Amino acid sequence: MIGTQDGSETRPANGPVIDPQYTARFARAHEDAGFDRILIGYSSTRPDGPQVAAYVAARTERLGLLIAHRPGVIAPTLAARSFATLDRFTEGRVAVHTITGGNDAEQRRDGDYLDKDERYDRTDEYLGILRRAWSADTPFSHQGRHYRFEDYTPGVLPHRESGIPLYFGGSSEAAYRVGGKHADTFALWGEPLAETAQQIAAVRAAAEAAGRTEPPGISVSFRPILAPTDELAWERAHRILDTIKAGPGRPFFPNSASAPQNTGSQRLLAAAAKADLHDRCLWTPTATASGAGGNTTALVGTPETVARALLDYIDIGATTILIRGYDPLDDAIDYGRHLLPLVRQELAHRAALSPAGSTR
Repeated sequence: MIGTQDGSETRPANGPVIDPQYTARFARAHEDAGFDRILIGYSSTRPDGPQVAAYVAARTERLGLLIAHRPGVIAPTLAARSFATLDRFTEGRVAVHTITGGNDAEQRRDGDYLDKDERYDRTDEYLGILRRAWSADTPFSHQGRHYRFEDYTPGVLPHRESGIPLYFGGSSEAAYRVGGKHADTFALWGEPLAETAQQIAAVRAAAEAAGRTEPPGISVSFRPILAPTDELAWERAHRILDTIKAGPGRPFFPNSASAPQNTGSQRLLAAAAKADLHDRCLWTPTATASGAGGNTTALVGTPETVARALLDYIDIGATTILIRGYDPLDDAIDYGRHLLPLVRQELAHRAALSPAGSTR
């Protein structure tokens, strides 16, 4: 995940809200590190994601662009054209991460006054329109509960016939239902293995109930904290925790209420209430200290320890791993040097041993 300004939960914002040089450096660091995609987040106070993506695309060569998008802010037909246009210019590097929204105050800053159930109902309709707009070869009309238009003509289509990949975030029953129906990849925050397996099962059940023969892929998100030894990694983790508690940094939603409304944050806090440490090296106090306003749980240890932990999640069904650091730019560089190669090496080894080429 990249930003346009240096800062995190442990680092006060430094420089202008849009720092072009930092943004380009941050993106290129991910490309050089071997990341497949970068997530460009969404909130009512942050720079416009598609424009950030266009800037980044012009300064990188192959890096995928996962653009967080909140249905209801603009019309789905305009969104379809916007993303398809960028996808054409970047020759297929765009993916869209659907954020329905889990905080009423945050939604209202962008003029959205629907309640949670209505928002998910709207997202269901919205994503159906996006899919059709990206595949139709003739004009079509639509009349639904939330949207109505006539003779929309899809004048620009995505780079690939398969369209633009749709990611989907959420942890509620409504999220499972809508994301299970529409998503190519369903995104979860980093919970303990047992709870993550339960969520994966819920997503797959929702996809089956929607009539899908192939379930969505699964993304799981973490904040790895690395060091040359496990002991040094834990020392670093506690320094990070102390810094978060001291309050100099900026969480992703700095103006949100202290008690989160969204189920994903509530689940992270519930896991933290059970124990600080789960499974191999999943550490939860960072979520509690930051209010769980995003993917805030850590994996702590040497690159070897954290790589094995990531593989544990792949073993239960994760197909995508989203990682970002509390020291965002330097951590991205370290992940590329020390962590990603270990994970990819093991997956390649598994694929070589499997007659079907499976990584599981």
